[in-house]
Amino acid sequence: MSDLQSAPAGDEGSRTELRRKLKLAFASIGVVFGDIGTSPLYAMRESLAHIANAGGNVHADVVAVVSLLIWALILIVTVKYVLILMRADNKGEGGILTLVVLAEQALRQRRRFVLILGVVGAAFFFGDAMITPAISVLSAVEGLAVVNPAFGSYVVPITLVILATLFAFQFRGTGNVASLFAPITTLWFVTIAVLGLLHIGDDPAIFMALNPIHAAKLVISDPGMGLIIFAGVFLAVTGGEALYADLGHFGRIPIRLAWGFIVLPALILNYLGQGAFVHANPDAVSNPFFLMAPSWGLIPLVVLATLVTVIASQAVITGAFSIAQQAISLGLLPRMNITHTSDTEQGQIYIGQINWLVFAGVVLLVLLFGSSASLASAYGIAVNISMIIDTALALIVFWHARHFPPAIVLPVLGVILGIELVFFAANSTKLIAGGYVPVLIGLTIIVTMLTWLRGRSLLAEKLRRDSVELEGLLASLERRPPTRVAGAAVFLQTDPVYAPSALMHNLKHNRVLHDILVFVSVETMEVPRVQLGDRVAVKKLPLGAFLVEARYGYMEQPDVPAALRMCEPYGLSIDPRQASYFLGRRAIRTSPRAKMPFWQQRLFIMLANQSARAIEFFRIPPERVVELGMQMSV
Repeated sequence: MSDLQSAPAGDEGSRTELRRKLKLAFASIGVVFGDIGTSPLYAMRESLAHIANAGGNVHADVVAVVSLLIWALILIVTVKYVLILMRADNKGEGGILTLVVLAEQALRQRRRFVLILGVVGAAFFFGDAMITPAISVLSAVEGLAVVNPAFGSYVVPITLVILATLFAFQFRGTGNVASLFAPITTLWFVTIAVLGLLHIGDDPAIFMALNPIHAAKLVISDPGMGLIIFAGVFLAVTGGEALYADLGHFGRIPIRLAWGFIVLPALILNYLGQGAFVHANPDAVSNPFFLMAPSWGLIPLVVLATLVTVIASQAVITGAFSIAQQAISLGLLPRMNITHTSDTEQGQIYIGQINWLVFAGVVLLVLLFGSSASLASAYGIAVNISMIIDTALALIVFWHARHFPPAIVLPVLGVILGIELVFFAANSTKLIAGGYVPVLIGLTIIVTMLTWLRGRSLLAEKLRRDSVELEGLLASLERRPPTRVAGAAVFLQTDPVYAPSALMHNLKHNRVLHDILVFVSVETMEVPRVQLGDRVAVKKLPLGAFLVEARYGYMEQPDVPAALRMCEPYGLSIDPRQASYFLGRRAIRTSPRAKMPFWQQRLFIMLANQSARAIEFFRIPPERVVELGMQMSV
């Protein structure tokens, strides 16, 4: 009888879980798929334009182009990201820096190589974060020129106003309007699917594009033309990496449901419709997406497209904040002030320096290129490089994965890597036409990250040489104790083995120690988030001191006072609001004997000077801080 009664409860639990996943799937449409969902605005147009510019027969190659678009979505997005990479998660989190952590765990002996791959991938992600808002909003606003050519001169100013408004309100977060993202983006996918369905009948022969043979025939019969077309076709898969990057926000099953049942069918139907429309109306090649719309629906379509491109841009900007936070935690970027814009959502953050750097890049790109067609020449390379890095890191992860048979996944990833390298060869042909811009942006960020890594490493090495072991120092002070004063003193240290410079300066100049000494080492773990039960580890030291290791995941922001409050069960009971915090403040100067070239020393010093103060970053009460300065060189 009990078994019979438990069945309905189990069914109810299953239904509740299904409803939860369906809600997450719906919500993911507004965040994950905005970028790839706006690709129909320009991917087909640019692919056909490449054929025309190369002197090819646009009409004859339409079916092959649509076939390439569809199968790029299936192979790169569906197979690689949806089916394979979503299995390479770290406690539910995805993204390129998650792959770096997983690959480092797999290759203990070659961590430096993996870290450099991650630096390259993250750098070009930031390049993509600048290009995506520019090309997306431009391509939507350009629909006004289809309504009335006289509006053409207003496209750039309107685009800049929209983008300036978007970036200006980032500090407020998206909590108040995020609930609108999913309905608007879902309406977009329904609209583009209906547009495609309405025009497939213009030439039903377009269904031949579902057969990959037509794509293969074009590439085999005319490899040169195939390479040219690939540069346009790649635009259809930009944004595919967001499916993996946002894994932690929505989960594997909801993203797969949204992709398989809503997004992919809508994209395929729209590309089929554009192909049939162009086949039947060769003059529509200039802007097939907007020309498919009936005259009465053109302005509403432009408005909807603009809203969706703003949502897509928002998702990319949020992604840039998230990547920056992870890069800071992993030591790839200097500390920056991170503002949490939501009391309920951990991932809703704002980083002012990143926001305005990305905005400056976006404005520069809009002014420099002036149209989505021109910007398409620059678009693709940054995303392409990031995707290649994703695949290379995934090969490392799955090569060592025990829970997934390498014999199945490695050959598939190898084929996909080959396809992505062909895409890269195609995108490289656009270097002179504007592709050099994202490459320069990416290289600048790579140099910045590697300089920060190298400078921090040299500083740490020098500090270790000049430091004394903490336990040995405390043991000697126990034998000859200095004057003690009431209260608790908290010292932050970068290396738990050695005495922090602030302690040495305090002893040298003040010759006193507090009754309670606490040494805090903040450690970034190889997981996105650390469970509260594992947050702190406390060790008792000579002289009645305590060593606290505060552990945080690479997607968390440290909070030293909160960590100290968790130490009471371990015998350390202090009021973090009343303790004195002693911090070392280093003034770094150049040196002819440094192990870095002079220009790199200057860059490192500039980055160090721009780094957020430890007070804000570690959430230390500023009125309780004592800073002790010192000069040193790298």
